[in-house]
Amino acid sequence: MSNLKNKSASPHILPSLPYQDNALDPAISANTISFHYGKHHKGYVEKLNELVAGTQFAELSLEEIIIATSGKPSMATMVIFNNAAQTWNHTFYWSSLKPKGGGEPPAMLKQKIEAAFGTLDACKKELADAAMAQFGSGWVWLVLDGVTLKVVKTGNADLPLTNGMKPLLTIDVWEHAYYLDYQNRRADYVKAVLDELINWDFAAKNLG
Repeated sequence: MSNLKNKSASPHILPSLPYQDNALDPAISANTISFHYGKHHKGYVEKLNELVAGTQFAELSLEEIIIATSGKPSMATMVIFNNAAQTWNHTFYWSSLKPKGGGEPPAMLKQKIEAAFGTLDACKKELADAAMAQFGSGWVWLVLDGVTLKVVKTGNADLPLTNGMKPLLTIDVWEHAYYLDYQNRRADYVKAVLDELINWDFAAKNLG
């Protein structure tokens, strides 16, 4: 995800959305984007800058902070990790979506998907099943693990980077990602994302 990597030290900035806030209507409304991006994502960035100021993490990039703080037992370090990871996860999520998404992946990615899952529909089903199986808040990811594509899920702020896997795309299944539009119907939100918004081009770009 070289196009998303924050290579500079703090203060970290809130990246611009890759589309207008109403561009994902009706699957995801501008109202949801205004809270999700304008409040939640913005809040993680601001809190991260506050937490790392004057610390050994102040001169590190976003990904370096995530790696340096992952799995550490101290509460202060865990809070830094959570805000850094959520900053990264959300930036990645916005690019995992696009207006008029879905459809067929680029040929190279489709070949990898079929090798791993059998069919594109089977891959989408595994993503949807993982999204529904994630208890509480978290994320569902299509990743490259070695040379093989896999679907994995992570709780809260956790992400595949810390386990040596390369994320290709993600679906946010925190309630704030869908509750204004779908209430408790997570399955309907995930289906809309996979059918109408998922950005296979972004996944193919990350595949390299």
